[in-house]
Amino acid sequence: MSRFPLLPATLLLTMATPAMAESAEPVVVDTVWVITATALVFFMQAGFALLESGMARAKNAVNVMMKNYMDVCIGSLFFWAFGFGLMFGNNPTGLFGTSAFAMGSVTSWEYTFLAFQMMFAATAVTICSGAMAERTKYSSYLAAACVIIAVVYPVFGSWVWGGTYGGSGWLADMGFIDFAGSTVVHSVGAWCALAGVMVVGPRTGRFSSTGISREIPGHSLTLVALGGFILWLGWFGFNGGSTLEASTDIGKIVLNTHLSASAGAAGALLYSRLRGKPVLLSVIVNGSIAGLVGITAGCATMTPPFAVLTGIISGIISVMGVAVMERWRLDDVVSAVPVHGFAGIWGTLAAGLFFAGDMFSPERFAVQSLGVISAFVWAFPLSYMVFYVIKLTVGLRSSRQHEQVGLDYTEHSEIGYPEFQKTITYHKES
Repeated sequence: MSRFPLLPATLLLTMATPAMAESAEPVVVDTVWVITATALVFFMQAGFALLESGMARAKNAVNVMMKNYMDVCIGSLFFWAFGFGLMFGNNPTGLFGTSAFAMGSVTSWEYTFLAFQMMFAATAVTICSGAMAERTKYSSYLAAACVIIAVVYPVFGSWVWGGTYGGSGWLADMGFIDFAGSTVVHSVGAWCALAGVMVVGPRTGRFSSTGISREIPGHSLTLVALGGFILWLGWFGFNGGSTLEASTDIGKIVLNTHLSASAGAAGALLYSRLRGKPVLLSVIVNGSIAGLVGITAGCATMTPPFAVLTGIISGIISVMGVAVMERWRLDDVVSAVPVHGFAGIWGTLAAGLFFAGDMFSPERFAVQSLGVISAFVWAFPLSYMVFYVIKLTVGLRSSRQHEQVGLDYTEHSEIGYPEFQKTITYHKES
């Protein structure tokens, strides 16, 4: 089964041979839609930057923004040069692509497809940024991000979405369903983030010597909420654009996306209330994002009632996942692993369970489970090795003094709120 199980055969043929007739009117419309979706997915980087910065302390706001900004810049270059070819090039073995590296003179559709997929790659690596915030060396993080976007993400992507220039991925051949990337993008990014969190260690003071969790609140819930809204908006392009054509299927995809996000927030609220916990803004925003992550795999193949159910459970999982991470003494600043990893697992399984016209198929569920396991087995050990090698060579963690002063000033020689942080510059200059 292909990545696009409900799309017409003519589109699938177009994707297998990207050259498209320049004069055909539908090509123009499709290109306009996909480029519009590309812009929406790019705008998600602003959402990530605001959300992650808001969940960090004021002294690290610039550092978090800088990581998100350069994720796109350097990541796009590495994906163009290496990642796209590994992911979508000719794939005779089903394991990785062997062509389409550093593409130059190609068809108009290939340019469009490359631009769209480049934004997906940037999204995957950005998930690591917030999880490892406030104690990671800037240059070391960027080095790891380049490896993730050039190798870790695209190789797994080739197993599911590969073969645009010939061949096909081994998971795709088995019928694995991941329409827009619950596993390919979000879970893979989360497993890389989990590896980074484990190697870099928790922030100073985050856990006591006996393992008691101490909250370190972020500096701006306003930025968190604004980032959540922007991510929600961008997700309409993330999922809707994955049709790769301006078709009537987009309506259901966008509706399912919105319903699941809304249900994710409701699920997080309901679970917090049932547990007697305060209903925190950060929890609700993450619940809605978990709903978005959860529906991404099955947004084209579910009916709306099951999109709502997928979202509710995703929101609950995001709250429960935070408790699991704290129990394991893993310091994930923005709860990226529960939101993108745990909810991504559920969403991928749900895409198999709630497949319209073939509900609760044991065979389909087994394939979905295999894909989920394969993502972890590939992404986590490899990214752990990348982070660990960086730790042993150039160092991954900032010094305790730099962590105390704040990475804005120690890494970038500037601060995000100069009117309120004069003591930082005075301390540094003195």
